[in-house]
Amino acid sequence: MNTEIIGMNAGSVWAALNEAQTLGTKQLKKNAKLKNDKELFAALGWLAREGKVDFQESEDGKELLVSLVQDK
Repeated sequence: MNTEIIGMNAGSVWAALNEAQTLGTKQLKKNAKLKNDKELFAALGWLAREGKVDFQESEDGKELLVSLVQDK
């Protein structure tokens, strides 16, 4: 995996979040059509570094929920 692929995956993750608002990591990986957790977390790291995503834990603490940062 190289930075070009990570960037493309980040675009897929952004598009999936733009459609659904907030998703857990399992559903996000499915909606973004990524093959594995490595691809998902590399893409999330890219988006996090750019300040485009927010993270929070689910109420039961078992899943990471991801959403796009809302423009203020």
